[in-house]
Amino acid sequence: MRVSQISINNFRGIESASIILPGCGVLIGDNNTGKTTVLEALNLVLGPDRLNRFPPIDEHDFYRGQYLFADQGEKLISDDLLVEVNQNLVDSSYAKRPDGPLIEIVVTVIDLSEDQRSYFLDKLEFWNTEKNEFYVGTKVEGIDSDNVSEALRVTFHGWYEKEEDDFQGKTYFTRSLTESEIPDEFRKKDKLKCGFLYLRSLRTGTRALSLERGSLLDIILQQRDIRPEMWEDTIDKLANLTVADKPELGISEVLKSIDASFQKYVPREWGIHPHLKVSKLTRDHLRSVITAFIATSEGDHAAPFYRQGTGTIHMLLLAMLSIIADNKPNVIFAMEEPETSIPPYAQKQIVHGVRSLASQALFTSHSPYVLEEFSLDETVVLNRDKLGLLTRQYISLPSNLKLNKYRKDFRNRFCEGLLSRRILIAEGETETIVFPLVCRRLAELNADDYKTLEALGICVIDATGERNIAGLAHLFVKLGKRVYAICDKQNDSNFKAICDEVNLLFMHDEKGIEDLVVKQTTEAALQRFSGSIEWPEHILQKFPNPNEDLQNALTKFFQWKKGNSRLADFLAQCEEEEIPTWLKESCRRIVEDCERDFSKEANSETVAE
Repeated sequence: MRVSQISINNFRGIESASIILPGCGVLIGDNNTGKTTVLEALNLVLGPDRLNRFPPIDEHDFYRGQYLFADQGEKLISDDLLVEVNQNLVDSSYAKRPDGPLIEIVVTVIDLSEDQRSYFLDKLEFWNTEKNEFYVGTKVEGIDSDNVSEALRVTFHGWYEKEEDDFQGKTYFTRSLTESEIPDEFRKKDKLKCGFLYLRSLRTGTRALSLERGSLLDIILQQRDIRPEMWEDTIDKLANLTVADKPELGISEVLKSIDASFQKYVPREWGIHPHLKVSKLTRDHLRSVITAFIATSEGDHAAPFYRQGTGTIHMLLLAMLSIIADNKPNVIFAMEEPETSIPPYAQKQIVHGVRSLASQALFTSHSPYVLEEFSLDETVVLNRDKLGLLTRQYISLPSNLKLNKYRKDFRNRFCEGLLSRRILIAEGETETIVFPLVCRRLAELNADDYKTLEALGICVIDATGERNIAGLAHLFVKLGKRVYAICDKQNDSNFKAICDEVNLLFMHDEKGIEDLVVKQTTEAALQRFSGSIEWPEHILQKFPNPNEDLQNALTKFFQWKKGNSRLADFLAQCEEEEIPTWLKESCRRIVEDCERDFSKEANSETVAE
């Protein structure tokens, strides 16, 4: 069993989305792209405990926070979207038109087990796995095709109920919304049949081995149909346990004085003898306070499990997941950031462990050690535009980049680019080191005019040669990134190839960046740096007195020390007026371009509002 497609309308930061999901995969993208929102949407539809919370949604679950139609003034979302996402309720006879915008999440589940197909028999549709769409043919034999299989489609609706002055949320079998006068709800027992489990970091750290509803321990007990008959006995024992009643402690005397004062104002039957207990003596409270203890050393001392090291907690989580999978082999796991407080080898262990346990495993991650465990088809690159449209982008390598090379260089060159919104492709190693350093130095010297690349959300990728710039730019532009490039002077054909792919090109007129720096800096900066270095013998042989021909001598020195970043060392000690004009202008232009991009995003949000 696995989720093949999820469609989302009007939920949190997503106005609209329709995403095809792999059997196992990792959702990646810049922060606030919508990765967690996708998992939360899945949980609203399939999570057996999500709708136990009342209300199941709130104001902030609606796109731009609009849960009421605007009677006057500008609407926060478009009329077309309001019509689209409310169509099911408008056309259906089971409910009146909602008082505000409708959250709608539709999930398609395929690869059902024989038991699931039997259980959901009259609710099933047919899904074409090749075209990723529902089979709509009238010929019965069409469903016998190898690429057509049974599918279960489920829809969550969330809305604001004006009469109740509260939020409502229900999940339905999708077919019944249009085929039945009263649609069939997709209830908790149905969700348990699907076996979806959403694992968040906070939940993992504080609830896994507690008896709170929905904890991993509670799920295991439910799967094994174990209902601990412990509550009455525990409550009886706690009811007979009075805390701090010894007179020498002083607390009981204070309580007695409160009791005496209380009796001056009210009859005794209103209440007497206040004393302390260790619990509220209710089942719900016991569920929240009972937790497992684990010994932390070779001795007998034990501490609550959540006080263990975070890495230990995560590995404990993996052990509990294996038990859940053993009890229910057809299960979908969704896990956020498995790398939290985990060393690289353990991150890989968790990923492989969960994948082996689940019929489908979906992760979010920012770790290169996690991301490199997934193939290109399993890497779901998400991109959300300024109007709230979330799309999946597919990774397509350029012809001059082989898959083995991509995998080999993934951690050092590609991972950060996949996770970033803006990318600067540098021609070579020197530019990769120098340009970010110059931006940092200028921001340090003049924060009003310059910013670091990190503050602009730009990562730098070494193209390892001018011929690779256009191909890499094409790769990242296709993924919805804003791409810049920096390079030496190019011939006409390569210049055009790069310009056709990048959003903004920074190209100087020198043969190398070393020539640019030496020619455009000041004599004082060159002299100061010359006095701080030890000149190597092979350069002294050519320039016995380097200061007599300092520009040429330092050019040779910087070219010789490319791999050791001596050009970066020179620029790091420069003042603003000593940094080459071309570099300063490039730093200002990239700031201006990012600010225009920010402004466009802000303006589009204002228009939408």
